[in-house]
Amino acid sequence: MGIRLHKIEKILIIQTAFIGDVVLVSPLIRASHDLFPQASIDALVIPSAANSLENNPALHRLTLYDKRGRDAGVRSLLALAGRLRRERYDLVLVPHRSLRSAFLAWWTRAALRVGFTTSSAAFLFTHRVVYDRKRHEVERNLALLGALGQEPGLVPPEIFPDEADHRAVDRMLASLGGTTGALIAIAPGSIWATKRWPAESYRRLAEMVLASGWRLVWIGSRGDRTLCTEISEGLTGFWVNSAGELSLRQSAELIGRAEVLVSNDSAPLHLASAMGTAAVALFGPTIPKFGFGPLSAGSVIVQIELPCRPCSIHGGNSCPIGTHKCMTGIPPEMVFAELSNLIMRKSKHERNHQN
Repeated sequence: MGIRLHKIEKILIIQTAFIGDVVLVSPLIRASHDLFPQASIDALVIPSAANSLENNPALHRLTLYDKRGRDAGVRSLLALAGRLRRERYDLVLVPHRSLRSAFLAWWTRAALRVGFTTSSAAFLFTHRVVYDRKRHEVERNLALLGALGQEPGLVPPEIFPDEADHRAVDRMLASLGGTTGALIAIAPGSIWATKRWPAESYRRLAEMVLASGWRLVWIGSRGDRTLCTEISEGLTGFWVNSAGELSLRQSAELIGRAEVLVSNDSAPLHLASAMGTAAVALFGPTIPKFGFGPLSAGSVIVQIELPCRPCSIHGGNSCPIGTHKCMTGIPPEMVFAELSNLIMRKSKHERNHQN
């Protein structure tokens, strides 16, 4: 292999895709730390996702690559490549399957460079792993260590909120009001328009949640705030819009305090997996078999079977056949029923443990 595994002292993990992808790389960070406790581990990520990995005790350093902003262009890419080479990494693990990521891994000149067979320029890796589409993304990422004969078992994602995050969520919940009733988190956004359940459906679900005496918190980024505001306008009951008000870690902490999260196929699902919160996951243009479903115990998938599904890996900005029935066809009553069942099962479980 060019280097003995017990001699590995510096590891780089490259994942510069979306926020959810970065959250799902945290098990690989943990497993790498467990397998190579003598090594320091760095991660290369986009700025918007970095907060999810901050405070991770298995990480030595985060390097940011703003590939669509200030670091766009060949000159910045080459400058980053030069900085990475000077770090003298022994092992580079590349869950991201892009040409840029393969190039950066190759430029480090690390003796061990591991990526997927489906990656662009996979020939730049010293070791290649089959991208098994039947497995969860977490398992696929962990399989990269299998190329070294070290593949671990499935472990969930991790996020590490700190005391400041806890206080921020305390303040958010204090503004919510209400001291009883289950706390339900709802994340209606997605960067892919076709992944979004219609706003009017979320509105009807919110009305049923609040009519049940439960409390509601809207989850999302700054870009989701307007959507959450429009959906919740005029609602009566105990609810608060946290979209754009909290960091990723703080949003994860808030989801962790909820009984259930309702979300499209988007990053909040993975925050819920990291915090152990059961999710009601709404899938439309994509399907759970792609490997991005929730991992928390008790989670359920809501979807309707259509011959046109799935239409793409990520979803898109418009429905290819102009109907968007995969999402508009999911009735709010179906989602509320799944949510109610989850709440009842959790309440029964807690009562049994108290007796």
